[in-house]
Amino acid sequence: MAGTVAGGKKAAAKNLAKDPTFYAKIGAKGGRAGHTGGFAANPQLARIAGAKGGKVSRRRKASDVAAK
Repeated sequence: MAGTVAGGKKAAAKNLAKDPTFYAKIGAKGGRAGHTGGFAANPQLARIAGAKGGKVSRRRKASDVAAK
């Protein structure tokens, strides 16, 4: 009965029967793997990316440029 609530409860019970710390181990792995990254970790990178986006958004249409 994969994909049902009853099947999920049955799988959880089986996991806990095999290893009582099964879900604690999964949670610990997720906690260790989580790192703040991206713009929160590198404000200079955020500034550069914002400048690139600003340049793109202020470009004129190609047809306007070709007409002049």
